[in-house]
Amino acid sequence: MLLRLDFTTAFLAALLSGASAQTFRRFGTCPTLGCVIPPDQQDFLPGQEFDIRFEIHAPKNGSEAFNNGVPDEKFTATIAKDRGRPRSLNEFFKLKEPALEKWTFSWFEDLFAQDANTPSVVNVASKAYRRVALYEPGTYTVTLNYFSGKTTTAKWTVRPLATRKKAKNVIFFIGDGMTTNMITAARLLAHKTINGKYQTLLSLDDFPVLGHQMTHSIDTFITDSANSASALYTGHKSTVNALGVYADTSPDPLDDPKVETIVEMLFRIWGSAWGAVSTAFIADATPIALSGHSRLRSQYGVLIDQALNGVANYSWTKTDGPDAYFGGGADQFIPGSGSFQGKDYYAEFARKGYSVSLNKTSLLSAPTDKKALGIFCKNNLPVWLDRHIFPENLEINNDPSGANKSAKDLPGLKEMTLKAIDVLHSRGGKDGFFLMSEAASIDKQMHALDYDRALGDLLELDDTVRATIAKLKELRILDDTLIVVSADHGHGFDVFGSSDTKYAAAQTEDRAKRNAVGVYQNSGLSQYTEPKPGVSYNTGANFPLNWDPRYVIAAGLGANPDHREDYGVGKTPRSPASARNGEYYVNDKDRPEGFVVNGTLPTSESQGVHSLTDVPVYARGPCQETFGGTYSNIDVFYKIANCLGLGHGRNVTEGAEKRFGKGNGTGKGKGHD
Repeated sequence: MLLRLDFTTAFLAALLSGASAQTFRRFGTCPTLGCVIPPDQQDFLPGQEFDIRFEIHAPKNGSEAFNNGVPDEKFTATIAKDRGRPRSLNEFFKLKEPALEKWTFSWFEDLFAQDANTPSVVNVASKAYRRVALYEPGTYTVTLNYFSGKTTTAKWTVRPLATRKKAKNVIFFIGDGMTTNMITAARLLAHKTINGKYQTLLSLDDFPVLGHQMTHSIDTFITDSANSASALYTGHKSTVNALGVYADTSPDPLDDPKVETIVEMLFRIWGSAWGAVSTAFIADATPIALSGHSRLRSQYGVLIDQALNGVANYSWTKTDGPDAYFGGGADQFIPGSGSFQGKDYYAEFARKGYSVSLNKTSLLSAPTDKKALGIFCKNNLPVWLDRHIFPENLEINNDPSGANKSAKDLPGLKEMTLKAIDVLHSRGGKDGFFLMSEAASIDKQMHALDYDRALGDLLELDDTVRATIAKLKELRILDDTLIVVSADHGHGFDVFGSSDTKYAAAQTEDRAKRNAVGVYQNSGLSQYTEPKPGVSYNTGANFPLNWDPRYVIAAGLGANPDHREDYGVGKTPRSPASARNGEYYVNDKDRPEGFVVNGTLPTSESQGVHSLTDVPVYARGPCQETFGGTYSNIDVFYKIANCLGLGHGRNVTEGAEKRFGKGNGTGKGKGHD
């Protein structure tokens, strides 16, 4: 089920991309006409700062038409802890009454209404309380009273205090879209077996603790990378496309109720350093959610400005910018190419004391005592398979300076991560650091049904984890560092056999080509670990010796568009479907020797989509024992936050002031009980 709200043209377009929704709703987290945001059943870390918004809806037409479309502007709200006396929010949080806000939005009640373009219109009255916090553990009940007797109740839970720092550092690896099935396939490709026994294993296989997280968003059971990253970084579930906020219905995607992220808290409380590394463009959802607060993940330029300068026109806690920031995405930095207000964001970062690197050579020589920015191409970094096996695919206009040339002096995830550790270790000192390192194109290539490229990037992630552990040993901080490896969501991918590419290529009919697939006893053994005569990839241990054997894995997604499949490695990146008259069909130029696989998705979808599957969580280091079992994605945040001692029952600003002087904390004290 997908939320359908016509707040802005951009937001509507983003929502309409999921045209397969079976149930449209006026507002995903608010089934009644009175909305409390954050809604019912939400959790909070003691002292974590957040916003509260109340909305009163008065539909003018449609099945919910009420009160002639006139919202109640004199609504009231109370909050009570456990069984205590309900108090107004003004009294409880010691805040002035906020101004009344009013707006109108529209939505479609179902697919028939959407096809007929007959939206339902809703008038809204609202108030927002900014930057409040709950310091005492317990249950809080918020009650909204409106329309002379109607009530909406939300129960919030503040989790137990956790004020002792057990880990000095945290490194959080995210394999975007990575599932257990993908890890299993990557192991098969890169590690040799003899009589069913692996001779070597993945680095992940050596982790002492393995758990699983459930990835649902707050109002859909299929998530995207934005709200799943928000859950991992804030402990609060959100809506598809939203970052660091609870989505509301207002016209402005930047005024939605915000939630303090883990790096904002870490900076405020301990003054620790933080950084983000990604093989995607750095404004993509997973890296930018560490500091971003917006209902729309597509506001790339604004989100880069937030990372550097904080939220504009809003007194949210600032982190003084990341200490290490490496990835792609030059289009958000080159003036006029998509940057915020057309500014030169290389210059903006440099003005705040950053070294700026535009290639691998410059990155490796950058000083470790300065904050560091590294942007290495215009958009996403080329995948591991193209950088190492098919370098001819790098011949594109991708230079991060904006020059009309290719970018070839490229770091990989390992080089960026190890450099970030050097910078963060130097700058964090005794206060430690937090680093998020993302293998982004596991997801991006799974969307394109390009399984070999996805698994190559997964193996690059595993190689990076292995190198990171060695680096931490070298720096003598391994025992002080919690390492977590997980994903934000999954895809319905699995391997079901092998395929004889030589036999398949010799057949002319689709059904005959399918006979090349071997299942059960005919699946045989992996040939990826057998050297190809006369060919040396020289990519080192822990990667396949032969990416193009005769017998390849036969794999697929549970949800895909119409496409051709031949299972062999593609010498060029995939584009599985092509558009005709507004719908997507088989792209006859992609894998032309393959057979047609009928799709399972709406004809408006050109790529595979995310799935419901739980995703793995690997942990080692301080607090590792807390990561076993099965739990919600928000619990990953609470486990990390508790290990960092971020659950405080008081307003703590000493960390920011310690690093940057008085006046850089959060300002005046917040509400308390």
